[in-house]
Amino acid sequence: MKELKNMYLEQTDKTPLVDLNFMSGELIISGRSIPINAPRIFEPILDWVNEYIRNPRQTTNLRLNLEYFNTASSIWLAKIVKALAGINKPDSILILHIYFPIEDFDDIDDIKDDLSPVIDVISSATVSVGLKIYGTDETGKILKESMIFI
Repeated sequence: MKELKNMYLEQTDKTPLVDLNFMSGELIISGRSIPINAPRIFEPILDWVNEYIRNPRQTTNLRLNLEYFNTASSIWLAKIVKALAGINKPDSILILHIYFPIEDFDDIDDIKDDLSPVIDVISSATVSVGLKIYGTDETGKILKESMIFI
């Protein structure tokens, strides 16, 4: 079996930074995601994730720190989360880290609505899943955090 290479894509005005690290299990997607052609950006990411889950790290951290994403991006993000939720290795853990502006952090009903597609996907996970949310200021500094689902 060939070794999976890390994936790194620079952020642009319309596409997110993507930093997928096989050795550490740190998977980061951050910035803005409003690509004109979402499959061109997200298909290689999903392919990488599908290869990763064949031999995942014991703990996988998916960090979604997106200031804005369009509907097409949300569909692909759900596919990525669903693939990771299918990790089938004993004692593996998937932790989803999701970042919100601090002003949204205290409105738990809005956060539940925003996260309901993710929670629906992970409700049938074969791996142990933790969900952490972070409230950030305009510079991205974390001001508050909470574990809301394990």
